Amino acid sequence: MIRGFFRLIGLLLLTGGFIFLVYDGARSVADGTVQWTRLGDFWNDFHQSSQQAVRVWAEQTAPWLWTNVLKLLLAQPTFAVLGVLGILLMLMFRPRKPLIGYARD
Repeated sequence: MIRGFFRLIGLLLLTGGFIFLVYDGARSVADGTVQWTRLGDFWNDFHQSSQQAVRVWAEQTAPWLWTNVLKLLLAQPTFAVLGVLGILLMLMFRPRKPLIGYARD
């Protein structure tokens, strides 16, 4: 049951990544230049105070976490981050292969 739940979350993340890919593609065609929606910009537009809370927490807990990991992650295109997270969840929680000659209890 938990495996199915995390696969559903992965599928929703993949869907969100595809939606952002189409959105960014349409925006790029309309403007004539390549434009990607960065994850930090999307998160800031969606809920600014939570992004600031995560920044303060990361800087207090481990300053290297904000400067080396989170800042780099927030600078990536949203479709790529959502797509990679979705694929990872789908792969980690995929159904087990059936064993040949053994009964699984």
